[in-house]
Amino acid sequence: MIKKLSIIACFVLAAVSVQAQHNVTSFFDEFGSARIQTEEFSRAHDTIVMVDHRIDDVIWSRYVYRIIDMRYRQNFQLYFPTKSDDADYRNLFKVIIDAVVDGMPIYPKNVETIKPDFKNTPAFAKEQIPIDAFMIVDKTEDHADDDDYWNIARSNAMLVNYDSISDELRFNPFSYDDVVKNQVKYLIQEVVFFDKHTSRLHTKIMAIAPLHPVLISTDDTTKVMDALRESILFWVPFDQLRPYMAMQYAIPNRNETKRVTYDEFFQKRLFTSYIVGEGNMYNRWIPDYAKTHEDIKKEQDRIATELLNFEQDLWEY
Repeated sequence: MIKKLSIIACFVLAAVSVQAQHNVTSFFDEFGSARIQTEEFSRAHDTIVMVDHRIDDVIWSRYVYRIIDMRYRQNFQLYFPTKSDDADYRNLFKVIIDAVVDGMPIYPKNVETIKPDFKNTPAFAKEQIPIDAFMIVDKTEDHADDDDYWNIARSNAMLVNYDSISDELRFNPFSYDDVVKNQVKYLIQEVVFFDKHTSRLHTKIMAIAPLHPVLISTDDTTKVMDALRESILFWVPFDQLRPYMAMQYAIPNRNETKRVTYDEFFQKRLFTSYIVGEGNMYNRWIPDYAKTHEDIKKEQDRIATELLNFEQDLWEY
């Protein structure tokens, strides 16, 4: 009897296994469209993995500042789409704007340097909106003394406005197209450190800052640092932005089925960037002391080579 029951159970399990193998999801839906999810994930932010590096295990670290330029082909997925009404995708700047509207805090740059100032009160609050952070027009000479005109122009130019009636922040799509097409650079602050527990070098992005598209443009190498300081709109702690990036796919590049979220894009370091500064005792960045394009390139190569060789120099072959 037991033998018969065992045989029956085997047949039942085999039938269930065969049936399970046939329960596959078709690539095309009932309308004949490709079944590719492009909407936001509902709980993707809960799946973010945070590696806890103990302070006692980190025996060496170094701050590095890089610029991500959207004009490089490798960064196109961060720049497109440029329209705010795309039903499937949002570019990186729109993800940041939506995160701010949702209540994510942003922080100002330090008064003396361009580093983030996380110790002070967040720059974006309902009670005090940073006009300079999301404004795309300046006072003109024709209307410099016309306060009514200026207030209306300022309100229309703000990407994010505070609605005192609903006590909410609102996105203004009318000025978005004029801003995003020129939003081509971001500054990131990262730390490169060696963890003796894992015996390897790690790199972590700590903060990201959009750069004002107008102020950053300069051909005079002696004014690059001043332009860079003035162009920073605000700083965003990268870990606070990750939950929003994890819920949005980057626009595909030549393969609609191979897609990554913005969080994966940064964690896998699929972007390209160039170095503009490092942590040092002089508290200065490359454009502070390298005045020609050739000198700047030499310093960038020097820092990149030192970071590349550091881990190798720890081992003896």
